[in-house]
Amino acid sequence: MPSSSKALTLDNINPNFIAMEYAVRGPLVIRAGEIEKELEKGVKKPFDQVIRANIGDCHAMGQQPLTFLRQLMALTFETRLLDSPEYPEDVKKRACAILNGCQGQSVGSYTDSAGLEVVRRQVAQYIEKRDGGIASDWQDIYLTAGASPGIKSILSMINSEVGCKPPGVMVPIPQYPLYSATISEYGMTKVDYYLEEETGWSLGRKELQRSYDEAKKVCNPRALVVINPGNPTGQVLTRENIEEIIKFAHENKVLVLADEVYQDNV
Repeated sequence: MPSSSKALTLDNINPNFIAMEYAVRGPLVIRAGEIEKELEKGVKKPFDQVIRANIGDCHAMGQQPLTFLRQLMALTFETRLLDSPEYPEDVKKRACAILNGCQGQSVGSYTDSAGLEVVRRQVAQYIEKRDGGIASDWQDIYLTAGASPGIKSILSMINSEVGCKPPGVMVPIPQYPLYSATISEYGMTKVDYYLEEETGWSLGRKELQRSYDEAKKVCNPRALVVINPGNPTGQVLTRENIEEIIKFAHENKVLVLADEVYQDNV
């Protein structure tokens, strides 16, 4: 078909989609998949497997799944299994609590926009326990379908010009490319701040301020992304470091996006 007859072309789609890059799923990964298929077909190479080190796909690298979570999902989807002696009582208790929090006692029913109240309360209890007893209000908890949709929701919300300047988002370098890709997708400005390799990839207040002040010339920094534990650097911020970051954000009126996905791995 001639290109003129197509409803969608590179000339008439959102140009931000052309500019965005998501390296962890880019050409290298595509080539890795091709090599895996070649190995399956018996093509001789100086190796017999491909190790995918491009993304934190724990299960693909051999980490065993958490049995509790798998059993919990099974019980909430197939409630007849609640009568089975094969499942531990603590899993059954949790499954019943979740089902009782669902309309019609079915996980297929619609939930509140912020998510199931029973789960939000459990999340708040987890945060309070993790943080040494500091109170966490379940009504401040908003559940999403994963870290990426949550991040996108917040970035979408702050994607607004202030003082005739586009919004900026401060991201650590090295960073996880979800941020740079989403910032490009939304037409926002990526503001780089650099982790200090010499001190174990720590985050310095001086570097944050430098990055912020430079960015103010061209955009309005609205949010600060902090990845802790680091991805891909693996560093864990000290309490002193975290306090510095929070003070910086407060003084400069920027939102903190605390990406703590790997905290349980530590």
